[in-house]
Formats: sequence, structure tokens, C-alpha cells
Amino acid sequence: MQMFNKTLLATTIFAATTANAFADTMLAGDALKVYGKVNLSVQNSDFAKKQGNATNYTDETKVKSNASRLGVKGKYKLDGGLEAFYTLEYQVNIDSDDKDTFTARNQYVGVRGGFGSVSVGRNDTITKKSQGKVDLFNDLDGDIKNLFKGDNRLSQTVTYVSPSVSGFTFGATYVAEAAMKQGDTNGVSLAAMYGDAKLKKSKFYAALAYDKDVAGYNVLRATAHTKLGNLKLGAMFQQQESTDEGSKSTNGYLVSAAYSMDSITFKVQAQDMDDKGKSWSAGADYKLAKPTKVFAFFTNRKFDGIDHDDQYVGVGIEHKF
Repeated sequence: MQMFNKTLLATTIFAATTANAFADTMLAGDALKVYGKVNLSVQNSDFAKKQGNATNYTDETKVKSNASRLGVKGKYKLDGGLEAFYTLEYQVNIDSDDKDTFTARNQYVGVRGGFGSVSVGRNDTITKKSQGKVDLFNDLDGDIKNLFKGDNRLSQTVTYVSPSVSGFTFGATYVAEAAMKQGDTNGVSLAAMYGDAKLKKSKFYAALAYDKDVAGYNVLRATAHTKLGNLKLGAMFQQQESTDEGSKSTNGYLVSAAYSMDSITFKVQAQDMDDKGKSWSAGADYKLAKPTKVFAFFTNRKFDGIDHDDQYVGVGIEHKF
């Protein structure tokens, strides 16, 4: 593992050096770009977990790394109007006592053109991508993945995304049975999307997605997100069912709202899943500059069957590069 970390560090330094060396060529900014973000919070976490017939309680204050990451990505023009692209991204677990802090995130290579794009490797499924920016507490303890299935990043994937036609885009992810979470079963993730997920090119975004035999679950997810002046409103409905024989489907929803006022954005979010639990979160971001913000948040979550409200409160800073 130490050799892996040294290799990754050497690769990153080489990438950054190469990008600078070719700054005046078509290579720079296209074929190679080093990027990432550091997101750290100082927070108190009070939560309970069931282990067998016992319930374990934890109440701790810590510095937490919230999906901090380091990556290299790029694109390169090919013959015939095609373009190659790739991403090699790692999560950096800054809060870990272990010196081996790198874990794999999205890592894939692909080709795109008039037909759309095809990528192969470790990647977010199209169902996960279809949520856009509706989850206002993504990567924090209020992340929707704590109650909803379908937020999967899997190895052994092939993903196709169509070109946009009148604002509509279609995507599909095939997950090969060799992926660890697939249980020797091939899976497929499908999504139809309308508008701009970042709400920059359009003021409305909507998506309908479906997972079949992906990471042990079937998932139906509908997402909507809109911008009304300085106010953004989001909603999600989800139906999920384990692929285990005899399982029943359960329904859940999420609503979110964000209001921007100068450099401050206020955020609230509520989520519920039948037979699983419910949560709500509130927080605020203060932008210091385009790549840097400080933030504060509070999340309350109650799992069914556990007589305890999990609570997370913290302040943090994020810098992107």
C-alpha cells in the first residue's frame, strides 16, 4: 500500500509538471488537467447503530474529511470528429489515522462524438448522475444515500449518454456481473433527463431513472429541480426494493430548498423512506471566493427500530482547485 501511495504521488507530481511544461501547446487544459477539492469539517456526531440484538451509541467530536479528492482528467481530439476523454480520481481520507489515505473514485476512459459518449471503467451509474444537484448536503452526514439506495459508484461499468435533443438526454449504464456488489448478476441503470442539471443553462431540470439488479436493488427515481430568482427548489420520489426473494418495495421522498443572498446560501432539506427512517438538515454556505467557501450544518436522522435521534452539527471549509 505504501508503494501504491508513492506511485500515486509521483504520478500526480508528473502530471502537474507536464501540464506546466506544455502550457503553450494544445495539450495544456485539454489532454491533462489536475483538479480536486479539500473539504474538512469540525463536527460533533451523536449516533446509534444496531449490531445484532445490541445498540451501540457513539458521541464524538472530530475533524472529518468530506469526500476530499484529487484527480487527473483530460480530453483529446481524434480523427473523424471524435474525442477521447478520461478521468482518474481518488478520494483523499485526510481524517484517517492510517497513512494510506487514497481510495478509488471515478476512473474511466471513453470516446464521444455526434452519437453521444461511451465510457468504460469505474463510474457513477446513470441513476446516481440523474439526481443532479438536488441533494444540498451531498458528501456530508445529511447525504441522501443514508436512506435511499441507488447512489452507486461501481467498477465493471459501461455507460452511454446520448446527445441532447431539444433539451432531452438519455443515458444507460451496464454493470457486469464481475462487479463485487453484483452477486454474479448483470445490472442495468437507465435515465431520461431534461434540462441542465446545474440550472445554469436552464431554470428547470427533471429526470426519471430506473435501476434493475444494480448492487442488489431495483430502484425507480424521479427528480425535479427548478430555479426561481435566488431560490432553488428540489424534489425527489423514490421506490426501492431488494432483489432478495420475498422483499417488498418501499417508497420515499426528498424535498430541498436553497436561497442565495449575496455571498450566503441558506439550505434546508427533508427526507423520508418507509421502513427505513427520516431525516432533516439545515445549513448555510458563505463564499469567500469562487473556489472557496466556509459552511455550517445540522442534520437530525431517525432510523426505524432504533430509539435514538442521530444528530450531526459542524462547521467546515472547502477549497476547490
